[in-house]
Amino acid sequence: MNIGFVSGRLAGTDGVSLETAKWAEVLRRMGHDVYYCAGELEADGPPGLLVPEMYFHTEEADWIVDHAYGTTEAHPGLRPKIAHFAGMFKVRLHEFIDRFRIDVLIPENALTIPIQIALGVALTDLIEETAIPCIAHHHDFYWEREAYKVNCISDILARCFPPDLPSIRHTVINSLAQRDLEEKLHLDAVVVPNVFDFGVAAPTIDEYNADLRQAIGLTENDILVLQPTRIIRRKGIEMAIELVGRLNEPRCKLVLSHATDVDQEYLAELCDLAETYHVDMRVPIDHIDSIRGTRAGRRIYSLWDVYPHADLVTYPSLYEGFGNALIEAIYFRLPAFVNRYSIYVADIAPLGFDFVEVDGGVTEEAVDAVRELLRDPARKRQMIETNYRLAAQHFSYDAVERRLRPLIEEFGG
Repeated sequence: MNIGFVSGRLAGTDGVSLETAKWAEVLRRMGHDVYYCAGELEADGPPGLLVPEMYFHTEEADWIVDHAYGTTEAHPGLRPKIAHFAGMFKVRLHEFIDRFRIDVLIPENALTIPIQIALGVALTDLIEETAIPCIAHHHDFYWEREAYKVNCISDILARCFPPDLPSIRHTVINSLAQRDLEEKLHLDAVVVPNVFDFGVAAPTIDEYNADLRQAIGLTENDILVLQPTRIIRRKGIEMAIELVGRLNEPRCKLVLSHATDVDQEYLAELCDLAETYHVDMRVPIDHIDSIRGTRAGRRIYSLWDVYPHADLVTYPSLYEGFGNALIEAIYFRLPAFVNRYSIYVADIAPLGFDFVEVDGGVTEEAVDAVRELLRDPARKRQMIETNYRLAAQHFSYDAVERRLRPLIEEFGG
């Protein structure tokens, strides 16, 4: 069948784009053809239709968001503007479906988080009018975000995010979202967790990244503790700093990998905390980005260049929709320190994974357990092999195929 993915953006390294690419690869392996329709597309991505107005942060989309949330009083121009763009998007969606003979639509978070509101309205209207088979892939719902609680479009949110229509099958990335959808909207959903291709070995140290440690000021004897997340408050990076400080191991260097979407006020607080704990914390924003490249004559490394050099991953998040970076650490066969955030407790921990866990605060037991990992190769090997085996079973491309196949077959694929 011809399967069409639709979103505000299907490009770059955001979670939705990355997971879409994985679904696309799984569906291709199943024998289907895939096409993209979005406001931003990769030049080397699947064939599709680029509709720049669908992007989340156009001037018009930002205006709609600014006037839809934070108030219960609607601006007189809000509804007409939403209707105008919804009509335009519906025309372009029909064009996409006709040009590529789409059999099944997969909206990627476009019927979930109301950032591009008009696109959600357009998709809902189109699906209702045509009854085209649809698998809605939901990553995070609006009721999970504080920013959307006060609004003047409650009727649109109730009808479109997500819609309750006969031709839609809903999928979510964790069991708590599945429960929410049932309790709030009486909709059934299939849980399809975020995954990695465990059938392919992770990248290793190669000619390009061999000098990464030197580039960021570390020696081969240093212990590279990697915090592979954005620098925002819900990542709980304070716990990573406290952990490294309490290890009292001068060779430990804490590296914060992500240069994008940095909360500068939070970063300043983290720098002060690192000084308090006497932690050597590195934020090599001039060396690490989403992809390899060059900047100002300097070599730029990707996050996947950093992992092979790491000795330990810290993942003390307070909240996650799933936990991609944690599964990524497993994929690169690294031990990990993790805070027991809600989705971890619900969907990951019960499977039997072996991590150093804390529950909202660093304990002496956790410090001792990490110290043992760094000193005992046998204990480290036991952890990473157990976790790799379990992740390959539960969070692989095969796991996605097992969950998608019945949905596709229901639509005749």
